[in-house]
Amino acid sequence: MSLAGKTILMSGGSRGIGLAIALRAAVDGANIAMLAKTDTPHPKLEGTVHSAAEAIRAAGGQALPIVGDVRDDDDITGAVLKAQGEFGGVDIVLNNASVIDLSRSADLAAKKYDLMQDVNVRGTFMLSRAAVPLLMEAENPHILSLSPPLNITPKWLGAHTGYTLAKYGMTMATLGLAAEFADAGIAANTLWPRTTIATAAVQNLLGGDRVMAASRTADIYADAAYAVLTKPAREYTGQSLIVEDVLAADGVTDFSKYAAVPGTPDDRLFPDIFLD
Repeated sequence: MSLAGKTILMSGGSRGIGLAIALRAAVDGANIAMLAKTDTPHPKLEGTVHSAAEAIRAAGGQALPIVGDVRDDDDITGAVLKAQGEFGGVDIVLNNASVIDLSRSADLAAKKYDLMQDVNVRGTFMLSRAAVPLLMEAENPHILSLSPPLNITPKWLGAHTGYTLAKYGMTMATLGLAAEFADAGIAANTLWPRTTIATAAVQNLLGGDRVMAASRTADIYADAAYAVLTKPAREYTGQSLIVEDVLAADGVTDFSKYAAVPGTPDDRLFPDIFLD
């Protein structure tokens, strides 16, 4: 199965993992509608929704950059309608937009707690829900959220409670939609990596150059997402998937090409959070 002619509605995607997934889909000739805030260059972050669109087109896909906020219901409705108007429908919803703050509970600002809930949880639910009528008309509809499996061990529940709640909320919303719309044939899954991914979030928030050098590239996430999104929706839903397990199930056993620093052995890579 291919993503040729399929339309992906994505939250975020100006850079990092979201853009990598979009570029992988673009190779097939997919259509990518991106709802993202970054209209103009950020002083500390590379890329805008417009530069991402240019890269998608250069990779062979069609792009529709939509400047907006996944916290805004009007922006969500507008994004769905624009994707429908430009490409004729929506086949895939990719919940990529996410806010991270690993502060301990006593140090977490109330505004940042609210922001994580609004973007991660509410945004995932509202964008997915708004697209459901179009997904029901799609041939192989998928919802994919970039969030972890539910691991309720004290280690992860207590590590950064505010952020944990927000990421687990994304997962619960997605698994709930999988159950609710199973009879309609809409797949909904989550996807999470075993190691850190070399992104701006890792660079700025998780450990700087040291952790970046011990990470994998976003290409591994993109290849795994592609594998998920090309599976038959009615047969592949309601799962909290791990990037490496998805690829292994498809016969990939050597992940060395994904090392951010070539030659880094797997046992020297930095483990991502939420997985024991």
